[in-house]
Amino acid sequence: MNGAASNGAMDGVPEGLGATVLIVDDSPTETRIFINTLSQAGYRVETATDGEQGVEMARRIQPDAILMDVIMPTLNGFQATRMLHRDAATANIPIIMVTTKDQPTDRTWGLRQGAVDYLVKPVSPAALLECLRAALQR
Repeated sequence: MNGAASNGAMDGVPEGLGATVLIVDDSPTETRIFINTLSQAGYRVETATDGEQGVEMARRIQPDAILMDVIMPTLNGFQATRMLHRDAATANIPIIMVTTKDQPTDRTWGLRQGAVDYLVKPVSPAALLECLRAALQR
């Protein structure tokens, strides 16, 4: 992490300049929304379309943070988060689960797998950026 996040003021200064965020989501629509929000805030963005690809990319590119969906083919977000959290090479990358699964047990399970936060879709751009900012400052 490069510490480039701002103090939270959305004053037109790119807050995420230099920070790379990996989006792991199988929905092209959701991915496009996240890409637009993060790019406009100054983040570099990489994408993966399932948990297996997300784990591989996280190991390879070492992003500053990961936005992880839960319901995906091949390897779901809970499984991918657990794998990344248990791997010494990726254990320190903050993972924010961003999903439609909105039950308290889902949130608890996601945090137990190693996520630092849990957001329920649809999530506002402001809430997403605030959560990401907090995760990068940990």
